[in-house]
Order: sequence, then C-alpha cells, then structure tokens
Amino acid sequence: MSELKRVLVVGGGTAGHVIPAKPVIERLMRESISVMFVGTKSGLEKRLIDDLDVIFQSITTGKLRRYLSFENVVDMFRVLTGILQSILIVRRFNPDVVFSKGGYVAFPIVLAAWVCRVPVVAHESDLTPGLANRLCLPFVRTLCVNFTQTRVHAKKVVVTGTPLRASLLKGDAVEGRLLLEVPEGMPLVVVVGGSLGAESINRTIRDSLLQLRDGYFVAHVCGEGKTDSNFLDEPCYRQFEYIDSEWGNVLAAADVVVSRAGANSLYELLALRKPHVLIPLSRKASRGDQIENADMSALQGWSLVIQDDELNSDRMVGAIEQLWGERHEWKRKLSSFDVIDSVGAIYGQLVDTIRA
Repeated sequence: MSELKRVLVVGGGTAGHVIPAKPVIERLMRESISVMFVGTKSGLEKRLIDDLDVIFQSITTGKLRRYLSFENVVDMFRVLTGILQSILIVRRFNPDVVFSKGGYVAFPIVLAAWVCRVPVVAHESDLTPGLANRLCLPFVRTLCVNFTQTRVHAKKVVVTGTPLRASLLKGDAVEGRLLLEVPEGMPLVVVVGGSLGAESINRTIRDSLLQLRDGYFVAHVCGEGKTDSNFLDEPCYRQFEYIDSEWGNVLAAADVVVSRAGANSLYELLALRKPHVLIPLSRKASRGDQIENADMSALQGWSLVIQDDELNSDRMVGAIEQLWGERHEWKRKLSSFDVIDSVGAIYGQLVDTIRA
C-alpha cells in the first residue's frame, strides 16, 4: 500500500494547467489515494476533471500581471482572500503532499502548504517558468520539468517530461483516418489552431488549400466559433471547433502536424514522433515562452519553425511539403528525443518527498 494517503492537486487558469495533471490523478486513484483538486471559480477546471471521482474546491484568485495596472490593486485583495481560503482548505484536507501544475490559482495553495508545513512538488512545462511558478519556487520542495534544457533555479529539479493522456498513447491511426474519411494513400495534415491567438494559422491554412488540395488531406482544429461556412464544400478539408475523445486517433493518423508551440503540445508531438511545423505566438501576444520552446526544439533538430509574423501561404505550403518529403529523416531526428514515463516519475517524486 502506498505511503501516500491524501494528495492535494492544484492548477488552473487554462486547460494546459489541468489536462496534464489528470493522468497523475488517475495514478493516485489507482493507488487508493484520496485526491482533492483546487481550481478557480470560473468552472473550467471542474469541467475538465468532472469525469474523475475527486473532491473539488475553488478559491478566489487574482491574475498575476507582469505590468502596472489598477487591476493589480484589486487582484491583490483577491489573492489575499485566496491565501486565507487555501490555508483553511489545506488544514481541513490535511494532505501528505501538494502537487502543483501551475497557473495563477496555484500560488495561494503553495503558500498555504508552506505555512502548514506540507511539502510541495510542482511541475513546470516551459523552458522558463511563468510568473506564478516563479513566485511559488521558494516554497517548492521539488520542481519537475519537461526538458533537460529548462532554465530554472529551484531546491531540487527533476526532468520528468509531461504526463500524457492514455488516449494519446493508444491512438489508432486506422480509426483516425476512417473518422476523417481520408482517401487511401493521401497524406494527412493536422492543423491545430486552437482558441487562443489562432487567427493567423486559421487564415493561412485556408489560404493554402488551393495549393494543398490535390496532394494532401487537411484536418483543421480551428477553435470554438471559428469554423468558416465558406469552406464546407472544400475537397480534402475538414474543420472542427474541437476534437475530444477521438483526438488520440486523429493525432496517430497525422503524417504532418501544424501547431502552436505551447510546451504541452510540443511534448506530445515529440513523444509521438510526429513531423511538425511550429508557429509560436509572438512576444506581442505572450511572454515569449512559445518562441523559447520552438527555438530549443529547432536547435535540437526536432521541429521546423515559422515565426508568426513571417507566416504566409507560401511558407505554410513549403513547410508541409518539406516535412512530408523528408518525413523519414524527421522521424529519425525525433527518435533521439527521450520519452520518459512521466506519470511514474512524478508519482515517484510525490512518494520520495514525504519520505525526505
């Protein structure tokens, strides 16, 4: 029987701070460990973990900004409220350890854990931590990171990779092609626009269809409310707002993937050995973490990168054709990426932390 009895998991603000935590929670539940998940009051986190039989608590949160704003004053009081709520939650649940996946909801819980003398294991996906994780670091016993290239100062840093959903690891390429109705022998290009900052990718791939339609089938995940009725009858093109349960099969079927460069998405592509082109969010739209992720992966020879402000249909088509034409070489390069049993590694760190 595990030495762990109760684990408090926190993360939120975006799906990227929740979805990677789910395989860890599932492992904990298989070990008969009681799990509480703490998220924001937005409802996003509760919806994402609703299929898991865990206790859910929400706290008041304030956004942590890197710039001066009057909202910072208002949010300071929200953060203080969240810290008080977090201390009550930690004391009541009395966890053996806290696992933090990050996001601005994590700081009050991590600080409360430190106040209550509960050890914290955190996970950082990006090469450099965001503001929330930087604030948490002094109170973190062990920091798990995605890549050996991650630049961070913490008490203990362990490379664990990112936990992947079982549905991704067990994706069926045949089922994916049948779902999309891809003609036999035609290469499948999967384009992931997403809901945040995806307009340039959505627009460019549609502008590229005339050049792609004769040689490639394009499955385009363009984000909620971003399908375009003008392309409903476009041959060899299917658009989706979102793909949920079938995503593992679709990704398994993909010959080439076009994606943003979020750390979780990048890790999935590397782990599945998928030739891909990354189009990172610009520094105008983000803190530059996606550019750092993409540059690192390109330097290792794993990714083809197009900067967002350089994106056009000719660059898009050229990148897709290059990846398809050189697919065997790209897969050889991707085979050098070391895939870790991330769930097992993080679970091991949780156990080791309470032994320390």
